[in-house]
Amino acid sequence: MENYSFFKTESLLEASINIDKMTPLEIAKIINDQDKTVAYAVEKALPEIAEGIELAAKCLKNNGRILYCGAGTSGRLGILDASECPPTFGVSAETVQGLIAGGKEAAYSSIEDAEDSDDSLVSQMKEKAFSSKDICVGISASGSAKCVQSALIYAKSLGSGTIAVTNNPDSSLIRLADVAVVAVVGPEVISGSTRMKAGTAQKMIINMLSTGAMIKYGRTLGNRMAFMKPSNKKLVARAVNMISAETGCGGEEAYDALKKFNYSAAEAIDYIKMQ
Repeated sequence: MENYSFFKTESLLEASINIDKMTPLEIAKIINDQDKTVAYAVEKALPEIAEGIELAAKCLKNNGRILYCGAGTSGRLGILDASECPPTFGVSAETVQGLIAGGKEAAYSSIEDAEDSDDSLVSQMKEKAFSSKDICVGISASGSAKCVQSALIYAKSLGSGTIAVTNNPDSSLIRLADVAVVAVVGPEVISGSTRMKAGTAQKMIINMLSTGAMIKYGRTLGNRMAFMKPSNKKLVARAVNMISAETGCGGEEAYDALKKFNYSAAEAIDYIKMQ
């Protein structure tokens, strides 16, 4: 049996040993104090994150897809990030996808034993026709999840790009990936509860990966979401303001152009600038 006690993510935080005796304010403060350290841990991994952005952007430019693969919290974070890419960047739902060990049910209910299965993610990758054009982002706090290890191994066997996101400096994922992003956040306030600091670090990292890749893929105009899908009143208003700011036209002209191009702010901007 693997000795998990050596993993940084499983170690004990001395400051919170007596947390069950603390007041609610003391509990909130110690969690907040620990959360403050996460950004610094991520900062140390910025060179690797930049490599990951470059690899992911190259994949998108070659008509490939980004597939996040994880179990538990890590899998859910991948699903969350993937689900936000279409409305933010106007890409199809196929472009960035999140796979979780145990399948869709595991996104809502805990299926903890799924992470020990070599096939729980690979079988889903095969269903998605994962190929050498695509990229696999394996996410695991300790790096011990067999399903994530297998996903990266399978991706490599096809010649696909691979990125590992982990919080353990001795993670098995490091040697399995072209780019390994390691954010060592240390022990959790509740020992081993990697939905806390480790999960926060993972969210920050994959946010950077997808956002950076989409920027380099040309899915923003400066720092504006020019390719977003304005599917509600707030987003329509945002698109109109964006068009006006970029072209100098009035709100009515901006709205007319937006409707003319099926609510594509980017196309509306190009059209008005050409007038």
